[in-house]
Amino acid sequence: MSFEVSDTLKRIKPSATIAVSAKARALKAEGRDVIGLGAGEPDFDTPQNIKDAAIKAIQEGKTKYTDPDGIPELKKAICEKFKRENGLEYVPAQIHVAPGGKPVLFNALASSVNVGDEVIIPAPYWVSYPDMVLLAGGTPVCIPTKAENNYLLTAEDLEKAITPKTKWLVINSPSNPTGAAYSAAHLRALADVLLKHPHVMVMTDDMYEHLLYDGFEFATIAQVEPKLYDRTLTCNGVSKAYAMTGWRIGYAGGPQWLIKAMGNMESQTTSNPCSIAQYAAVEALNGPQDFLEERKAAFKERRDLVVSMLNQAKGLKCPIPEGAFYVYPSCAELMGKKSPSGKVITNDEEFVTELLEQEGVAVVHGSAFGLGPAFRISYATDTVSLTKACERIQKFCASLT
Repeated sequence: MSFEVSDTLKRIKPSATIAVSAKARALKAEGRDVIGLGAGEPDFDTPQNIKDAAIKAIQEGKTKYTDPDGIPELKKAICEKFKRENGLEYVPAQIHVAPGGKPVLFNALASSVNVGDEVIIPAPYWVSYPDMVLLAGGTPVCIPTKAENNYLLTAEDLEKAITPKTKWLVINSPSNPTGAAYSAAHLRALADVLLKHPHVMVMTDDMYEHLLYDGFEFATIAQVEPKLYDRTLTCNGVSKAYAMTGWRIGYAGGPQWLIKAMGNMESQTTSNPCSIAQYAAVEALNGPQDFLEERKAAFKERRDLVVSMLNQAKGLKCPIPEGAFYVYPSCAELMGKKSPSGKVITNDEEFVTELLEQEGVAVVHGSAFGLGPAFRISYATDTVSLTKACERIQKFCASLT
């Protein structure tokens, strides 16, 4: 008798971003000089006051099971955060806490999507969105966006994509992978469309909220259009802004019926987020926030460096992103070119493979995010490494004939 994985698992692919980071680590272990720009993770350390709060929680014995979807102290801190920063009023029964942003999104989809339901996802998208929809039994409807529209979903394209089967629209701002962000005016236009379709819910992934540059003001759709409040799940977490990726705390605010369902899902899967990480997250949200501006300034400096150097590379076009810590340069002009190895590059996956083999720079191909030919670079690393990596990319592009 032969055994194999389930049909459900066959519907999904491994995470491309995780795969690139793993390959870069493996090559480094072999002694290769590799610069990894695949991981979406700040290189800054978790602030000391947050680490101290975790140590205090350990010393006080706060190491037991908690409620499946979050301790009361953290839910209260999240309610205060939403009110303070986003003008959104929630009570603790409307708050869900999970071990990371991914489980928040998955719990919501798995708790609400039925077979045949459609989920609209603008492309380029974070690699996990479509696969989560597939795992939940739904159908991802990926809508290509255009560079000339700054990779943002237009109201016209949203209207065309909505059908009677549409269950969710996913909005990620600032975006992973492009760094593009939706202004309040742009969200207003999308909201006007959604108001005409009361059966569509909205999932906003605001994980990079605090990483916006050049005076761009953050907005989230339930804030822009209060009539969508009961149909919106506003998702966030402490991973990016507070450099707490490994602590695994994501959260969301939304309608009570959905939050209750998500809690039921979590009670039968992960059980509860790490107790220590939850107490650290309380300090992150309630504690000093002044370091955010300093780190944001460092990220902006890196963004400007990378955009400038990539736009000097032969055949690349790199837009200036409003936020996050990614750039998404187009390599369309380099398709059909031959690398020094003799390989003719026909797509962006071959481009990034040859870049890694020839120059030791690990990036993620754009087709993994649903729109190419392009590639994503994470500039969440030091300027010396970024400069060296961009010089290697320039050299590689110049070597293509």
